[in-house]
Amino acid sequence: MNWDTIKGNWKQLTGSIQSKWGELTNDEIDQVQGDRERLAGLIQERYGVAKEEAENQIDAFIAEHKSAA
Repeated sequence: MNWDTIKGNWKQLTGSIQSKWGELTNDEIDQVQGDRERLAGLIQERYGVAKEEAENQIDAFIAEHKSAA
């Protein structure tokens, strides 16, 4: 699963995203609308991690869902 697939299935994945990053609100997740940079920025802000760490977390999320698909 690549990011285009994630973006295309954003509404279906919001529950999984909320489970992974529980400090993000539903409104914030809706506002991201599949934009990887915005998601990384929110993860950085909420969890106090560097951009690289946020991107690593997103990559891990994609890998988890790729194997589940």
